[in-house]
Amino acid sequence: MEDALPLVWAMIIAAAVFLYVCMDGFDLGLGILFPWFQEKEERDVMVNSVAPVWDGNETWLVMGGAGLYGVFPLAYATIFPALYMPLVVMLLALIFRGVSFEMRFKAETAWGQLWWDRSFSWGSYVATFCQGIALGALVQGIRVENRSYAGGWWDWLTPFSLLTGVALLIGYGLLGACWMIWRSEGAIAAKARRLARVLGVATLACIGLVSLIMPFLQPAFFERWFSFPGIVAASPVPLLVLLLAWLFFRAVPETEAWEAAAPHDPSGRGFRWRDGAPFLCVLGWFFLAYTGLGISLWPNIVPPSISIWDAAASTASLTFLLVGAAVLIPIILCYTAYTYWLFRGKVRIGEGYH
Repeated sequence: MEDALPLVWAMIIAAAVFLYVCMDGFDLGLGILFPWFQEKEERDVMVNSVAPVWDGNETWLVMGGAGLYGVFPLAYATIFPALYMPLVVMLLALIFRGVSFEMRFKAETAWGQLWWDRSFSWGSYVATFCQGIALGALVQGIRVENRSYAGGWWDWLTPFSLLTGVALLIGYGLLGACWMIWRSEGAIAAKARRLARVLGVATLACIGLVSLIMPFLQPAFFERWFSFPGIVAASPVPLLVLLLAWLFFRAVPETEAWEAAAPHDPSGRGFRWRDGAPFLCVLGWFFLAYTGLGISLWPNIVPPSISIWDAAASTASLTFLLVGAAVLIPIILCYTAYTYWLFRGKVRIGEGYH
Protein backbone atom coordinates (compact mmCIF):
# COMPACT_ATOMS: atom_id res chain seq x y z
CA MET A 1 0.00 0.00 0.00
CA GLU A 2 2.77 2.42 0.89
CA ASP A 3 4.48 1.80 -2.46
CA ALA A 4 1.23 1.92 -4.43
CA LEU A 5 -0.01 5.33 -3.22
CA PRO A 6 2.86 7.40 -4.73
CA LEU A 7 2.35 5.54 -8.02
CA VAL A 8 -1.39 6.26 -8.00
CA TRP A 9 -0.77 9.92 -7.29
CA ALA A 10 1.91 10.12 -9.98
CA MET A 11 -0.66 8.84 -12.47
CA ILE A 12 -3.28 11.34 -11.26
CA ILE A 13 -0.93 14.31 -11.56
CA ALA A 14 0.36 13.10 -14.93
CA ALA A 15 -3.24 12.82 -16.15
CA ALA A 16 -4.06 16.33 -14.86
CA VAL A 17 -1.06 17.82 -16.66
CA PHE A 18 -1.97 16.01 -19.88
CA LEU A 19 -5.58 17.20 -19.68
CA TYR A 20 -4.32 20.75 -19.20
CA VAL A 21 -2.06 20.44 -22.26
CA CYS A 22 -4.96 19.12 -24.35
CA MET A 23 -7.61 21.59 -23.20
CA ASP A 24 -5.65 24.77 -22.68
CA GLY A 25 -3.36 23.87 -25.60
CA PHE A 26 -5.93 24.65 -28.29
CA ASP A 27 -7.07 27.65 -26.24
CA LEU A 28 -3.54 29.07 -26.24
CA GLY A 29 -3.18 27.96 -29.84
CA LEU A 30 -5.95 30.32 -30.92
CA GLY A 31 -3.99 33.27 -29.53
CA ILE A 32 -0.87 31.99 -31.31
CA LEU A 33 -2.82 31.97 -34.60
CA PHE A 34 -4.27 35.47 -34.20
CA PRO A 35 -1.64 37.10 -36.48
CA TRP A 36 -2.94 34.92 -39.36
CA PHE A 37 -6.58 35.89 -38.77
CA GLN A 38 -6.68 39.64 -39.23
CA GLU A 39 -10.42 40.24 -39.65
CA LYS A 40 -12.46 41.10 -36.57
CA GLU A 41 -15.18 38.62 -37.56
CA GLU A 42 -12.63 35.81 -37.78
CA ARG A 43 -11.19 36.56 -34.36
CA ASP A 44 -14.66 36.85 -32.87
CA VAL A 45 -15.49 33.34 -34.08
CA MET A 46 -12.20 32.01 -32.69
CA VAL A 47 -12.75 33.54 -29.27
CA ASN A 48 -16.43 32.62 -29.14
CA SER A 49 -15.57 29.00 -29.86
CA VAL A 50 -13.74 28.76 -26.51
CA ALA A 51 -15.56 31.41 -24.47
CA PRO A 52 -17.77 28.89 -22.59
CA VAL A 53 -14.91 26.53 -21.68
CA TRP A 54 -11.64 28.42 -21.45
CA ASP A 55 -11.85 29.15 -17.70
CA GLY A 56 -12.42 25.49 -16.89
CA ASN A 57 -9.50 24.43 -19.07
CA GLU A 58 -7.06 25.86 -16.54
CA THR A 59 -8.56 23.84 -13.68
CA TRP A 60 -6.13 21.06 -14.49
CA LEU A 61 -3.10 23.34 -14.23
CA VAL A 62 -4.19 24.33 -10.72
CA MET A 63 -4.79 20.71 -9.82
CA GLY A 64 -1.38 19.64 -11.14
CA GLY A 65 0.47 22.35 -9.22
CA ALA A 66 -1.51 21.93 -6.01
CA GLY A 67 -1.21 18.16 -6.20
CA LEU A 68 2.55 18.40 -6.61
CA TYR A 69 2.74 20.63 -3.53
CA GLY A 70 0.66 18.34 -1.34
CA VAL A 71 1.68 14.92 -2.62
CA PHE A 72 5.30 15.30 -3.71
CA PRO A 73 6.64 18.14 -1.54
CA LEU A 74 10.30 17.35 -2.26
CA ALA A 75 9.64 17.57 -6.00
CA TYR A 76 7.80 20.85 -5.52
CA ALA A 77 10.65 22.23 -3.40
CA THR A 78 13.24 21.44 -6.08
CA ILE A 79 11.33 22.04 -9.33
CA PHE A 80 9.97 25.48 -8.50
CA PRO A 81 13.27 27.08 -7.40
CA ALA A 82 14.92 25.63 -10.51
CA LEU A 83 12.18 26.92 -12.84
CA TYR A 84 11.13 29.99 -10.90
CA MET A 85 11.66 32.49 -13.72
CA PRO A 86 9.80 30.72 -16.56
CA LEU A 87 6.97 29.62 -14.27
CA VAL A 88 6.38 33.09 -12.81
CA VAL A 89 6.49 34.67 -16.28
CA MET A 90 4.06 32.00 -17.50
CA LEU A 91 1.59 32.76 -14.69
CA LEU A 92 1.80 36.50 -15.34
CA ALA A 93 1.22 35.91 -19.05
CA LEU A 94 -1.82 33.74 -18.31
CA ILE A 95 -3.25 36.47 -16.07
CA PHE A 96 -2.55 39.15 -18.69
CA ARG A 97 -4.08 36.93 -21.36
CA GLY A 98 -7.19 36.30 -19.24
CA VAL A 99 -7.78 40.02 -18.75
CA SER A 100 -7.34 40.60 -22.49
CA PHE A 101 -9.82 37.83 -23.29
CA GLU A 102 -12.55 39.49 -21.24
CA MET A 103 -11.73 43.10 -22.14
CA ARG A 104 -11.81 42.57 -25.90
CA PHE A 105 -15.58 42.06 -25.57
CA LYS A 106 -15.90 45.40 -23.75
CA ALA A 107 -13.77 47.50 -26.10
CA GLU A 108 -15.89 50.26 -27.63
CA THR A 109 -13.54 51.15 -30.48
CA ALA A 110 -11.83 49.14 -33.21
CA TRP A 111 -8.46 50.46 -32.00
CA GLY A 112 -9.15 49.30 -28.45
CA GLN A 113 -10.22 45.84 -29.54
CA LEU A 114 -7.13 45.57 -31.76
CA TRP A 115 -4.83 46.18 -28.80
CA TRP A 116 -6.71 43.76 -26.57
CA ASP A 117 -6.43 41.18 -29.37
CA ARG A 118 -2.70 41.81 -29.56
CA SER A 119 -2.43 41.47 -25.79
CA PHE A 120 -4.31 38.18 -25.92
CA SER A 121 -1.96 36.92 -28.63
CA TRP A 122 1.21 38.11 -26.84
CA GLY A 123 0.07 36.48 -23.61
CA SER A 124 -0.55 33.22 -25.47
CA TYR A 125 2.92 33.28 -27.03
CA VAL A 126 4.72 34.07 -23.78
CA ALA A 127 2.77 31.55 -21.66
CA THR A 128 3.27 28.75 -24.19
CA PHE A 129 6.96 29.48 -24.71
CA CYS A 130 7.59 29.50 -20.97
CA GLN A 131 5.76 26.18 -20.57
CA GLY A 132 7.98 24.67 -23.25
CA ILE A 133 11.14 26.07 -21.65
CA ALA A 134 10.12 24.68 -18.25
CA LEU A 135 9.49 21.26 -19.77
CA GLY A 136 12.86 21.22 -21.53
CA ALA A 137 14.71 22.34 -18.42
CA LEU A 138 13.02 19.64 -16.32
CA VAL A 139 13.84 16.91 -18.84
CA GLN A 140 17.49 17.94 -18.94
CA GLY A 141 17.71 17.36 -15.20
CA ILE A 142 17.83 19.45 -12.05
CA ARG A 143 20.88 19.54 -9.80
CA VAL A 144 19.98 18.48 -6.26
CA GLU A 145 22.21 18.24 -3.19
CA ASN A 146 21.01 17.37 0.31
CA ARG A 147 17.40 17.35 -0.92
CA SER A 148 17.63 20.98 -2.11
CA TYR A 149 18.09 22.68 -5.45
CA ALA A 150 21.81 23.20 -6.04
CA GLY A 151 21.78 24.82 -9.47
CA GLY A 152 22.09 28.40 -10.65
CA TRP A 153 19.54 31.05 -11.55
CA TRP A 154 19.92 30.53 -15.31
CA ASP A 155 20.16 26.72 -15.46
CA TRP A 156 16.75 26.58 -17.12
CA LEU A 157 17.98 28.54 -20.16
CA THR A 158 19.66 26.10 -22.58
CA PRO A 159 19.49 25.36 -26.32
CA PHE A 160 17.34 22.31 -25.61
CA SER A 161 14.86 24.23 -23.45
CA LEU A 162 14.59 26.90 -26.16
CA LEU A 163 13.94 24.14 -28.71
CA THR A 164 11.13 22.68 -26.58
CA GLY A 165 9.70 26.19 -26.15
CA VAL A 166 9.53 26.68 -29.93
CA ALA A 167 8.20 23.14 -30.41
CA LEU A 168 5.34 23.76 -27.98
CA LEU A 169 4.44 27.01 -29.75
CA ILE A 170 4.14 25.10 -33.00
CA GLY A 171 2.24 22.22 -31.38
CA TYR A 172 -0.27 24.48 -29.62
CA GLY A 173 -0.70 26.46 -32.83
CA LEU A 174 -1.55 23.19 -34.60
CA LEU A 175 -4.06 22.30 -31.88
CA GLY A 176 -5.67 25.72 -32.31
CA ALA A 177 -5.89 25.31 -36.09
CA CYS A 178 -7.46 21.85 -35.75
CA TRP A 179 -9.93 23.18 -33.18
CA MET A 180 -11.03 25.81 -35.72
CA ILE A 181 -11.40 23.14 -38.42
CA TRP A 182 -13.77 21.38 -36.06
CA ARG A 183 -15.65 24.40 -34.72
CA SER A 184 -15.85 26.78 -37.71
CA GLU A 185 -16.88 26.64 -41.34
CA GLY A 186 -16.40 28.41 -44.66
CA ALA A 187 -13.39 30.64 -45.21
CA ILE A 188 -12.26 30.42 -41.57
CA ALA A 189 -12.15 26.63 -41.63
CA ALA A 190 -10.40 26.67 -45.01
CA LYS A 191 -7.70 28.98 -43.67
CA ALA A 192 -7.35 26.79 -40.59
CA ARG A 193 -6.84 23.75 -42.83
CA ARG A 194 -4.07 25.48 -44.74
CA LEU A 195 -2.35 26.46 -41.51
CA ALA A 196 -2.83 22.95 -40.09
CA ARG A 197 -1.01 21.37 -43.04
CA VAL A 198 2.04 23.57 -42.53
CA LEU A 199 2.00 23.32 -38.74
CA GLY A 200 1.47 19.55 -38.95
CA VAL A 201 4.71 19.11 -40.88
CA ALA A 202 6.52 21.44 -38.46
CA THR A 203 5.13 19.62 -35.42
CA LEU A 204 6.26 16.23 -36.72
CA ALA A 205 9.72 17.70 -37.40
CA CYS A 206 9.88 19.01 -33.82
CA ILE A 207 8.76 15.68 -32.38
CA GLY A 208 11.43 13.92 -34.40
CA LEU A 209 14.18 16.37 -33.46
CA VAL A 210 13.39 16.34 -29.75
CA SER A 211 13.11 12.53 -29.81
CA LEU A 212 16.56 12.25 -31.42
CA ILE A 213 18.16 14.55 -28.84
CA MET A 214 16.51 13.25 -25.66
CA PRO A 215 18.26 9.85 -25.40
CA PHE A 216 21.60 11.66 -25.31
CA LEU A 217 20.66 14.11 -22.56
CA GLN A 218 21.11 11.50 -19.82
CA PRO A 219 22.51 7.94 -19.86
CA ALA A 220 19.32 6.64 -18.22
CA PHE A 221 17.22 7.95 -21.12
CA PHE A 222 19.36 6.12 -23.66
CA GLU A 223 19.17 2.90 -21.69
CA ARG A 224 15.39 3.00 -21.37
CA TRP A 225 14.88 3.57 -25.11
CA PHE A 226 17.52 1.27 -26.57
CA SER A 227 17.96 -1.61 -24.13
CA PHE A 228 15.74 -4.62 -23.47
CA PRO A 229 12.93 -4.63 -22.30
CA GLY A 230 12.57 -0.84 -22.60
CA ILE A 231 12.86 -0.91 -26.38
CA VAL A 232 9.89 -3.29 -26.56
CA ALA A 233 7.67 -0.84 -24.66
CA ALA A 234 8.99 2.18 -26.57
CA SER A 235 8.95 0.84 -30.13
CA PRO A 236 5.17 1.24 -30.71
CA VAL A 237 5.37 4.98 -30.00
CA PRO A 238 7.06 6.15 -33.24
CA LEU A 239 5.02 3.67 -35.28
CA LEU A 240 1.75 5.04 -33.89
CA VAL A 241 2.93 8.61 -34.53
CA LEU A 242 3.45 7.72 -38.21
CA LEU A 243 0.03 6.05 -38.40
CA LEU A 244 -1.67 9.12 -36.94
CA ALA A 245 0.33 11.33 -39.30
CA TRP A 246 -1.05 9.38 -42.26
CA LEU A 247 -4.60 9.77 -40.95
CA PHE A 248 -4.05 13.46 -40.21
CA PHE A 249 -2.86 14.40 -43.69
CA ARG A 250 -5.68 12.41 -45.25
CA ALA A 251 -8.22 14.34 -43.18
CA VAL A 252 -6.79 17.86 -43.45
CA PRO A 253 -7.04 18.64 -47.20
CA GLU A 254 -10.28 20.32 -48.11
CA THR A 255 -11.86 18.88 -51.25
CA GLU A 256 -14.93 20.30 -52.95
CA ALA A 257 -16.14 16.79 -53.81
CA TRP A 258 -16.11 15.71 -50.18
CA GLU A 259 -17.83 18.91 -49.02
CA ALA A 260 -20.54 18.41 -51.63
CA ALA A 261 -21.08 14.79 -50.57
CA ALA A 262 -21.10 15.52 -46.83
CA PRO A 263 -24.56 15.59 -45.24
CA HIS A 264 -25.87 19.10 -44.63
CA ASP A 265 -26.35 20.09 -41.00
CA PRO A 266 -28.14 23.45 -40.69
CA SER A 267 -27.73 23.49 -36.92
CA GLY A 268 -23.96 22.99 -37.12
CA ARG A 269 -24.16 20.82 -33.97
CA GLY A 270 -23.56 17.44 -35.60
CA PHE A 271 -20.22 15.68 -35.83
CA ARG A 272 -18.46 15.26 -39.16
CA TRP A 273 -15.47 12.93 -39.03
CA ARG A 274 -13.49 14.94 -41.58
CA ASP A 275 -13.75 18.02 -39.36
CA GLY A 276 -12.97 16.31 -36.06
CA ALA A 277 -10.32 13.84 -37.23
CA PRO A 278 -7.39 16.32 -37.46
CA PHE A 279 -7.97 17.47 -33.88
CA LEU A 280 -8.18 13.89 -32.59
CA CYS A 281 -5.04 12.90 -34.49
CA VAL A 282 -3.06 15.78 -33.02
CA LEU A 283 -4.29 14.89 -29.54
CA GLY A 284 -2.94 11.43 -30.31
CA TRP A 285 0.46 12.94 -31.20
CA PHE A 286 0.53 14.79 -27.90
CA PHE A 287 -0.44 11.65 -26.00
CA LEU A 288 2.29 9.61 -27.68
CA ALA A 289 4.88 12.34 -27.08
CA TYR A 290 3.76 12.45 -23.44
CA THR A 291 4.04 8.66 -23.25
CA GLY A 292 7.57 8.84 -24.64
CA LEU A 293 8.42 11.44 -22.03
CA GLY A 294 7.07 9.16 -19.32
CA ILE A 295 9.16 6.26 -20.59
CA SER A 296 12.26 8.45 -20.46
CA LEU A 297 11.67 9.84 -16.99
CA TRP A 298 10.39 6.72 -15.22
CA PRO A 299 10.55 6.30 -12.26
CA ASN A 300 11.91 9.79 -11.54
CA ILE A 301 9.74 12.82 -10.96
CA VAL A 302 12.79 15.10 -10.82
CA PRO A 303 15.46 13.73 -13.13
CA PRO A 304 18.03 12.45 -12.78
CA SER A 305 17.88 11.35 -9.15
CA ILE A 306 14.56 11.91 -7.31
CA SER A 307 12.00 9.15 -7.80
CA ILE A 308 8.28 9.40 -7.08
CA TRP A 309 8.83 7.37 -3.91
CA ASP A 310 11.67 9.63 -2.73
CA ALA A 311 9.55 12.74 -3.24
CA ALA A 312 6.26 11.43 -1.80
CA ALA A 313 4.63 12.74 1.35
CA SER A 314 3.66 10.45 4.22
CA THR A 315 1.21 7.60 3.69
CA ALA A 316 -1.37 9.34 5.90
CA SER A 317 -1.19 12.51 3.78
CA LEU A 318 -1.45 10.59 0.51
CA THR A 319 -4.45 8.64 1.77
CA PHE A 320 -6.25 11.73 3.05
CA LEU A 321 -5.70 13.63 -0.20
CA LEU A 322 -6.72 10.64 -2.29
CA VAL A 323 -10.13 10.57 -0.61
CA GLY A 324 -10.67 14.20 -1.59
CA ALA A 325 -9.45 13.56 -5.13
CA ALA A 326 -11.79 10.58 -5.48
CA VAL A 327 -14.71 12.93 -4.83
CA LEU A 328 -13.58 16.02 -6.73
CA ILE A 329 -12.08 14.55 -9.91
CA PRO A 330 -15.30 12.81 -11.09
CA ILE A 331 -17.24 16.03 -10.43
CA ILE A 332 -14.73 18.08 -12.47
CA LEU A 333 -14.81 15.54 -15.30
CA CYS A 334 -18.61 15.52 -15.36
CA TYR A 335 -19.12 19.27 -15.47
CA THR A 336 -16.32 19.65 -18.02
CA ALA A 337 -17.85 17.00 -20.29
CA TYR A 338 -21.31 18.55 -19.90
CA THR A 339 -20.01 22.02 -20.77
CA TYR A 340 -18.28 20.81 -23.92
CA TRP A 341 -21.41 18.89 -24.93
CA LEU A 342 -23.72 21.82 -24.23
CA PHE A 343 -21.68 24.22 -26.37
CA ARG A 344 -20.83 21.74 -29.12
CA GLY A 345 -21.11 22.44 -32.82
CA LYS A 346 -20.02 25.09 -35.27
CA VAL A 347 -19.63 28.72 -34.29
CA ARG A 348 -20.74 31.07 -37.02
CA ILE A 349 -20.02 34.74 -37.64
CA GLY A 350 -22.29 36.87 -35.49
CA GLU A 351 -22.93 34.08 -32.98
CA GLY A 352 -21.46 33.91 -29.49
CA TYR A 353 -22.02 33.00 -25.86
CA HIS A 354 -20.81 36.17 -24.13
